[in-house]
Amino acid sequence: MANFPTHIVVGTIVAGSLATLTLAADVIAPENLVAVTMAGSLGSVLPDIDLKDSRPSRALFAGLAVFFSFALLFQFAPQLSIAEMWILWLGSLLFVRYGLHTVFHRLTNHRGVWHSWIAGIASAFATVIVFYYVFDRPDGVAWLAGGFLLIGYLTHLILDEIYSVDVLGNYIKRSFGTAFKLFDKRNPAGSAAMAAAAAALLFLTPSITTFYDGITSKPMWTSLHRRLMPEDDWFGVIINRHRVAASPAAHTPESSTGSIPAAAPNGDTGSAPAATEPSPAPAAP
Repeated sequence: MANFPTHIVVGTIVAGSLATLTLAADVIAPENLVAVTMAGSLGSVLPDIDLKDSRPSRALFAGLAVFFSFALLFQFAPQLSIAEMWILWLGSLLFVRYGLHTVFHRLTNHRGVWHSWIAGIASAFATVIVFYYVFDRPDGVAWLAGGFLLIGYLTHLILDEIYSVDVLGNYIKRSFGTAFKLFDKRNPAGSAAMAAAAAALLFLTPSITTFYDGITSKPMWTSLHRRLMPEDDWFGVIINRHRVAASPAAHTPESSTGSIPAAAPNGDTGSAPAATEPSPAPAAP
């Protein structure tokens, strides 16, 4: 199994690569792209949520506790006193961080249901719902965030399978085949419950039409293909010598600073007339 720093590094690289393509396609605002990229990074560590006392599990439940407690506080704050708001916020924070965390780990096993495609799909649908209804993002952005999270999730599973093969020792570990799977054969009831949860979450998601039309747009993919490599210079510094040698030298017009006044209709530029030679005197008869 790959360790936590490896999952973070690889997941961030994958999410950053997808974010670069999305930025080049110019389909969402930069502030939305940051949140979507973070969803991809979160997906790269989410399968380890069932690993008891692991850093991903503690960090995820801590984040969920903060999010859930503030969501309740903002929802009921107008009807409560300050003392009641303190109790509600702190109680919900401790309940999710420690109570729900403990119950969750008593009901799950590592590399069980959460190390499956079904769990990744359910988590992606949940991400779409959170982005659309809680963060108030457009439906296309919400589905893009769900897609980023799912790719990060599957990256985690693939990375765990790769680490199950000891190339130097030329043998396969017993853990091979337990990470990247459609569902958990050892827990059919849990897999069925996860599949039902995914179906219920899909019912709550917004329309996918905008997202589908965007990723299947031929002009967008044509533009990305055209921008894949620089046409002339790399970073505007390194000149493509082959292209320069093949093309004839072109006349470079003088650059204008904008300080020269435009010519008048009669050809006068507004500048002083140039000095001329005096006309010769007529010859004497």
